[in-house]
Amino acid sequence: MATDAARKKTPPKGRAEAGSARQQLIDGLNEDLAREYQAIIAYVTYSQVIRGAEFMSIARELEVHAGEELTHALTIAKQIDYLGGRPTVTPLPVATPSDARAMLRADLENEVATIRAYRERLTQCEALREFATAEEIREILRQEQEHAIDLATALGEDVPEM
Repeated sequence: MATDAARKKTPPKGRAEAGSARQQLIDGLNEDLAREYQAIIAYVTYSQVIRGAEFMSIARELEVHAGEELTHALTIAKQIDYLGGRPTVTPLPVATPSDARAMLRADLENEVATIRAYRERLTQCEALREFATAEEIREILRQEQEHAIDLATALGEDVPEM
C-alpha cells in the first residue's frame, strides 16, 4: 500500500498525460504563431510589390489579410501565455518569388497548411477541455478559410482539398 508521501511524489497518470498534452498544444500553437508571423510578412511584402492590372484588386485584399493575420498572431500569443507557455518570436521562412502568380501560390499553400494546423489544434483543445481557446481558434480558422478562397479565386482555381 502506497504511503501519502509516495503518492505526492508521483503525480496521477492522468495529470501527467494532461500536462504532456498541454505542452503539445503550446508547442503546436507556437508553430501556428510562427506561421502567422510568416503570413504577416508575406502579405505586407506581396501587397506592395505585386504587379499587373489583373492583381490590383487582390493586392488591396492582401493588405487586409495582413491586418487580420496580425490579429491572429496576437490572439494565439495570448492563448500560449494563458496555457503557461512563452510565445515564439521567430517566423517561418517567407518565400520571395518575383512573379505575382507565384506570390499568390505561396500564400495559398501557406493558408492551406495553416488551416490544417488549426483543425488539429481544435482537436487538441477539445481533448483538453480548453473550450475558450478552441472558440478563438474557430474564429481564426473561419478567416483563414476566407483567405484561401480569396487567393484561389485570384488564381482562377478551386480551393485545394484539405
